[in-house]
Amino acid sequence: MTTKKILEPGEEKPVSKRARSTKLRRKLTRFVALGFALVVVGMLYSAFAPTPQTAQAQGDPALVRQGQKLYEDSCISCHGANLEGVKDRGPSLIGIGSAAVYFQTSTGRMPAQMQQAQNERKPAFLKPDEIAAVSAYVQAHGGGPQLPAEHGEALVGDNPAAGGDLFRLNCASCHNFTGRGGALSSGKYAPTLDGVTEEEIYAAMLTGPQNMPKFSDRQLTPDEKKNIIAYVKSVTDGNNNPGGNPIGGLGPVPEGMIVWIVGIAAVIGVTLWIGAKA
Repeated sequence: MTTKKILEPGEEKPVSKRARSTKLRRKLTRFVALGFALVVVGMLYSAFAPTPQTAQAQGDPALVRQGQKLYEDSCISCHGANLEGVKDRGPSLIGIGSAAVYFQTSTGRMPAQMQQAQNERKPAFLKPDEIAAVSAYVQAHGGGPQLPAEHGEALVGDNPAAGGDLFRLNCASCHNFTGRGGALSSGKYAPTLDGVTEEEIYAAMLTGPQNMPKFSDRQLTPDEKKNIIAYVKSVTDGNNNPGGNPIGGLGPVPEGMIVWIVGIAAVIGVTLWIGAKA
């Protein structure tokens, strides 16, 4: 027969070894769960968090000052004094980088003459040295993607076949198989790629103008971008029609139309013949 010990006032009840072990296990479990949660959150953040855009120092202060003057003369009314943008007039330029400035100004899309669904290509308003100056100013104060150091033929890859595969996968749905372009929704369109320079194609892939998606170097490596440029140049230079008349360079569309017409005519003929026999 056992007797229970009567606790004196203020005396704590003794804790058994099993209870102490259980309590310790609970603490360790909570600690491990918290550590695991922190690791998972950190991994998710590193995977999905956007790369921060930071202003980058410009090596030529004189070029930046020239770009500032040009910006204040031609761009400030729509894009703001601090590149922050102006509501209903122009977007922010923070983080777009010199590559976007080059594309928009070298193709004449900027400065824009009016608000419309899509800015059309036209003769450039700024001279090449002025474009370089404005690009340097925006890059120095807003940061963002920059064009590579190569120019012209150096941006053309050595594997147009691989570039064609990438183009058909990422670009043909809007630009057509041979870069003819096409209509999109709400008055927008994918422009033709005839006469577009290597720098403009690279800048467009890097910055995603209008409805075009952006292709960072993680999505398309620099070599893949150069191979796409090689493919585009191979189908827009007018020397890629070994089969005869290119019929506007529309790729497989004319052939498909001919097959469709011949097929429909054949079906109608067979239907009439069966009806006559019946």
